[in-house]
Amino acid sequence: MLTIARRAAEEAGKILQMGLRQLDQIQIEEKGRGDLVSVVDRRAEEVIKNILLEKFPQHDFLGEEFGETRAQAEESEFCWVIDPLDGTTNFLHGLPQFAVSIGLLKRGKPELGVVYNPATEEWFTAARGEGAQLNGRKLRVSGLRDGGRAIVATGFPFRYPDLMPRQYALLQSVLQEIADVRRLGSASLDLCFVAANRVDAFFEMGLKPWDICAGILIAQEAGAIVTDLAGQHTMLDSGNIVAANTYLHSILLQQIAAA
Repeated sequence: MLTIARRAAEEAGKILQMGLRQLDQIQIEEKGRGDLVSVVDRRAEEVIKNILLEKFPQHDFLGEEFGETRAQAEESEFCWVIDPLDGTTNFLHGLPQFAVSIGLLKRGKPELGVVYNPATEEWFTAARGEGAQLNGRKLRVSGLRDGGRAIVATGFPFRYPDLMPRQYALLQSVLQEIADVRRLGSASLDLCFVAANRVDAFFEMGLKPWDICAGILIAQEAGAIVTDLAGQHTMLDSGNIVAANTYLHSILLQQIAAA
C-alpha cells in the first residue's frame, strides 16, 4: 500500500510542478477567509483518488476537495485521507514549502503516511512499526532537553478567526519557555520537520484530518509524542495537535495549560 501511495503522490506532484511553472495562469477560488483552492488542488486530488481506488476499491476515501467517498455499503476498516496540496498559499506565492499528503487509517488509526514535497524532491514516509524515513534515510526526533534552545513550529487557525485570541495567548505562554517559533505554512511538513529534527516541536489548532493524518504517523515513527492540546489522542477529531520529544512535549503542554 505504501508503494501505491508513493506512486499516487508522485503523479500528483507532477501536476503541482507543472502548476508552479504556470502560476500566473492558475484559476483561484476562496473557500473562506484566507482559505484558497485552485484548479491544481482539484486535479491533483482526482489523480490520487483514481490511482488509490483502482488498486483498493474496497477502501474508503476522505479528501480535502471532494469530501468522503464510501466504496461499499458498510464502512471499510481502511480509509485514505488525502491533502493534494498542503500549503496552497505558499504554492500560489511560489514558496517551495508545500506538499502532497496521503495517509491511511486502519480502524481510525494512522497506518501509513506519505508526505512529498515536489519542489524539493523530499519524500517523508512511514508505516506503523517500521520507522520513518526521508528519501530512504531513517529519521529520529530531536533529543533536545533544553526548552530555552528549542525552535517550535506553529500555524494560525485562519479557518476559525474566533480562535485567534487563544492562539496569541498560547504563543505568549509558549515563548516564555522556548527560544523561538517558526510559521512555515504546511502542517504536514511541520510534523515531518519534527520527525527530521529540523524543528524541535510543533503545535497548532483548527486543523483538518487531511492536514495531519500522514504527518502524525511519520512523527510518531520517528519517536515523537503526538497528542492534542490536553495530552489526549483526539487530534484527528479536534484538529488540535502538539508534537515533540517527551521532554519538550511536557513543557509545551504545561505552557498551553497555563494559557
